[in-house]
Parts: sequence; structure tokens; C-alpha cells
Amino acid sequence: MPAKAQRRSGPARAAAAPQRRFVEDYLAALLAQASHLISSEFHKVARQHGFSVSEWRVLASLAGGEAISIGRLAQIAVTKQPTVTRMLDRMSQKGHVERLPHDSDRRITLVRITEAGERTVGHLMELAREHEHRVLEPFGHESAEALKSTLRRMIELHEHAPSDEAEEEDEE
Repeated sequence: MPAKAQRRSGPARAAAAPQRRFVEDYLAALLAQASHLISSEFHKVARQHGFSVSEWRVLASLAGGEAISIGRLAQIAVTKQPTVTRMLDRMSQKGHVERLPHDSDRRITLVRITEAGERTVGHLMELAREHEHRVLEPFGHESAEALKSTLRRMIELHEHAPSDEAEEEDEE
């Protein structure tokens, strides 16, 4: 290619490929946008089945697992602890969850899902898995598993970092 053509093709290529905005290449913004879009799709399904977004998150977080502290549950469900505590009162009255004392620390209350709660959320979890499959299918199984593994590792590395409790949760 002649030198003149090379000089023209460089800027021509730059003009053809617009620069990305900061948030289009910033990890936290990309994760937030992807989470919002994907979650919003499924939140419609949860509401159609009579669950608020927060109820769905709490029951899904407890399903299939051991009792955990209310604070840890709030962290996993991405919901403020006072909101989780109020919600647990209602869910306990419905028989979906139960509170338990901590073995060695009376300041900590544990919570676990009941069999009735597992049955209540079971069908919705199946629908969530189907939704996840549709979201990840275009990337192939190997890439999807690599993405999930990377996200689990990110969470592990950052879950103990201080969070901004005063931050508003716009999605609910």
C-alpha cells in the first residue's frame, strides 16, 4: 500500500470506529447495566408469580442452603438489612422462612427457608434457570461457565470491602 493511502486509511479507520464512552468500557458500569437488563427481564416473571423482587431474591438466596445471618442474607440478596428484616417478618408469618438463634452469639439471628418456602420458590427457580440458559446460550457453555467463575471470584475478592449503605437501590 502506498504511503499516502496508509496515512489516509489510519484516520479513516479511526473515524469509522467511534470511541467508546467511559461507561461503555468501565467494568462496574458494564456489570451494573448487564445486571439491570437481565434482572429486569426476570423480575417481570417473578411479579407475575406473586413475588416482589426482594421476596424473590431472599427466597432464592436461602433456597437449598443452610441457615445464615440476616446480615449475610441482606448482602447476598442485594437488599438493605432493615428491608430484609421487615420482609422476613411477613415471610415468617406465611411459613416460608424461620428464624433461629445463633449457637454461640445471641446478637446474631439466623434465618433459613422452610419446606413450604422451598416449594413456593421451586417453580420460580426453574423459570430462572431457563431464563439464564436463554441469556447465556449465545456465548456457549464454556464461555458461560468461565464468565460465572470469574464473577464468583470477583465477588469473593470484593465481598468484604466496605459498602455504601446510604446508597439508594434504584431497581426496586
